[in-house]
Amino acid sequence: MSTTHSLFINDATIPWEEVGPGVRRKIMAYDANLMLVKVAFEAGGVGAIHHHYHTQMSYVESGRFAITIADETRELKTGDVYHLPPNVPHGAVALEAGVLVDVFTPMREDFL
Repeated sequence: MSTTHSLFINDATIPWEEVGPGVRRKIMAYDANLMLVKVAFEAGGVGAIHHHYHTQMSYVESGRFAITIADETRELKTGDVYHLPPNVPHGAVALEAGVLVDVFTPMREDFL
């Protein structure tokens, strides 16, 4: 299984990957047990409702988002966090441009 090989990761050296209209991501670091991903949204960018078996926590690095978890939607802003148990449907809409920092356990093999 691949892993990042450095204990120190420089953001400027990692390219962005387009993942949808107005949404791009950087896989910052990972091993088999843990993964950290930055996801940048343009205003109006959508992270479609989905679910996965991973536990996820996400930190709002910047911007404002409408975050839907199961049947509830709340507005989160810079500094806020949300926590997702496995297999819970969730999604995001960027109310303004911003960045989410997602942490997954185990790592998301489907992102590689």
